[in-house]
Amino acid sequence: MNSPVKPVRTLFDENTIARRNAELAQDIAAANPQDLLVVAVLKGSFMFAADLLRAMHRIGLAPQVEFVHLSSYRTGTVSTGQVEILRDVQSEVRGRDVLLVDDILESGRTVVFAKDLLMARGAKRVLTAVLLEKPGKRAVSIDAEFVGFTCPDVFVVGYGMDAAHAYRQLPFVGVVDYGSADPDLFGGT
Repeated sequence: MNSPVKPVRTLFDENTIARRNAELAQDIAAANPQDLLVVAVLKGSFMFAADLLRAMHRIGLAPQVEFVHLSSYRTGTVSTGQVEILRDVQSEVRGRDVLLVDDILESGRTVVFAKDLLMARGAKRVLTAVLLEKPGKRAVSIDAEFVGFTCPDVFVVGYGMDAAHAYRQLPFVGVVDYGSADPDLFGGT
């Protein structure tokens, strides 16, 4: 039987995320992408990618869209350090600008793996957009060109991100309240 779902404290609300997605779309357009292919890293980025794509459409960008399913977590909450391809990109990337979209840049292993893979397949340029980044957690050298928010060092859920397959549906990014969370992380709420 499933354990009861715990309450979640909001870290980044829906409106804040929507405003930031519109800003990111403008920043992406300013990079002047050519023959753009957006590659969303599943599963965690699906909401961010969808909203970012709609924001890009609103300002006149019309990229093609693909998905890659990579995993370094398996069923845990800590990266194993090994990245696996569970579903590969089907479209040709050779000679194209690619925007790799991921939910969170933490250790950086998944983004570096995907970026290297796409470059090895002949992408002209691979840019990265992440909803969240935790700069202090980097295990490899990488910086995303487009970052939604800098995130405190807490395990986040919602807006596509999960904890044991729960919470993905939340329209905001939050932290599961296990009863001992630091209230300073959440503005005292």
